[in-house]
Amino acid sequence: MRHGIRVFLLLSALLSAAAVVVLSLPIAIAGENPPDGDAILRKIGKRYAAVGTLSARFRQDVPLQNLGIVRKASGKVYLGRPMKMRWDYDAPENQLFLADGEYFYFRPAGSFEVIRRKIDEKSIGGRIPLLLLFGKGDISSMFNVRETISAKDGSGVILRLVPKDDGAPEIRMIDLLVDKRDNLIKEVHLYDRLGGENHLYLSDIQFDSVLPSDIFRFKNPSGTPVVDG
Repeated sequence: MRHGIRVFLLLSALLSAAAVVVLSLPIAIAGENPPDGDAILRKIGKRYAAVGTLSARFRQDVPLQNLGIVRKASGKVYLGRPMKMRWDYDAPENQLFLADGEYFYFRPAGSFEVIRRKIDEKSIGGRIPLLLLFGKGDISSMFNVRETISAKDGSGVILRLVPKDDGAPEIRMIDLLVDKRDNLIKEVHLYDRLGGENHLYLSDIQFDSVLPSDIFRFKNPSGTPVVDG
């Protein structure tokens, strides 16, 4: 369960980066030199503060190497500032992960309990890209662009990121796929140091849309027990 929460936090941070790539980043096309990956990464960090909210559809694939299968999930994600996010899973089962600015809440599928964790920047994000979500960190100070790679179908470019020193101790590598047609990050592929993978695919991305005032408020009408974990 803790592993699932950790992976979610890492992906949330990377999803936040997608919110700023929309702002006129040059994407390579056939026959051109690839763009300066480090410059793009710096621009991501610099421009993030301009984005107030983000919403998108997501699809998530988690390969389980030991079992030879891929665990799949999908749903809708919402991000807000400061320290607010909501992931509504609708497949394969309904799940919710919510941060209301003070606590994280997570109810695993089929669970009779809601897990609550206090948001503490020092303990949860001081050395991982989660800080990007809250506007406290600079992704270019945590990662280097090892290389830029043209997508196989020619639709975009991949930024391959590796952590600087101990800037993101749990991450081995991240691939960000940027679509050259609309300058959006459409895929985030995370590879951790234990050999795990987590692939996130984004669509219907919307920026600074007006969200319901209570979308980041935890509601517990059924009285499900809430436990700290």
